[in-house]
Amino acid sequence: MPESDNYLVIGSSGFQGAAVARALLTAGHRVRGFARGTGTPAPGAPEPATVHGDLADPDSVREAFRDVTHAVVQLPLHFDARLIETYAHNVVTAAREANVRRLVYNTNTPVPDTDTSYAAYDTRRIAEAILRDSGLPVVTLRPPVYLDNTFSPWNGPELAEEGVLSYPLPADLRVSWLSHDDLAAATVAALHREGLERATLRIGGPEAVTGAELAEEFSRGMGRPIAFRPQEVGEFESRLGRVIGPEAASGVGGIYHWLAGEPDTELFVADHDTVRRELGISTTPIARWVAAQPWHVWLQGAGTS
Repeated sequence: MPESDNYLVIGSSGFQGAAVARALLTAGHRVRGFARGTGTPAPGAPEPATVHGDLADPDSVREAFRDVTHAVVQLPLHFDARLIETYAHNVVTAAREANVRRLVYNTNTPVPDTDTSYAAYDTRRIAEAILRDSGLPVVTLRPPVYLDNTFSPWNGPELAEEGVLSYPLPADLRVSWLSHDDLAAATVAALHREGLERATLRIGGPEAVTGAELAEEFSRGMGRPIAFRPQEVGEFESRLGRVIGPEAASGVGGIYHWLAGEPDTELFVADHDTVRRELGISTTPIARWVAAQPWHVWLQGAGTS
């Protein structure tokens, strides 16, 4: 690692950004985080030197990028188009001034090519276009759905106690579920692999599974029968809203409202051969990831005496 290399992770206090920061720190890199001054960091988030600020404030973004050579961008769960445009333009300006050598943008969702009328997709496509057209050495990663979403307050208890995996996906939709750790590995590779500038990669796990097939993999990993239940999007938003707030949950819900009308889309299926060829990584099979999680923490009364 050259002595002058400095890495910035925008969104370092969130689950995905924390995984990336942790992977970079583990690899021995100098890491700076960027996060809002409010809110509670994700459990297990590392504590790199952090600039607290707002992506809408160009001065704080410029300060975050000072002396940075490599940057990772995850946008907050905001879905106002003008605000997202401001975020993206501020990142571009600061990254240019810093003369970054590589910037990796995580869309945090697949991105349809055309307008969907759902801000969860359309705002991410807006930001992607601004970054891509900036002339910066940008690599865009488009992940599908995160496995870690199932190990959560809105899924974990039902899985652990009732053996039911509820998720607001069409039952027959194929998804290449991806873990946060594999997202981090893909991001670290995208920061360093040669020849990836301006590439857009549809990343994901090694298996593209339907709901029933996902339940089979969870059954294998947990060692007991698990059933998949296609969840109503409104129910999902309600559960998620208790954790991230109703406005953000409504925005995220747009991902699944759109999918309800596009049950045959291949957008959530990764191009795994391309991932291995371009990034040089192999991602984790679902059952192996499931087997590694401490599901008992979601059992009623767990941790009490």
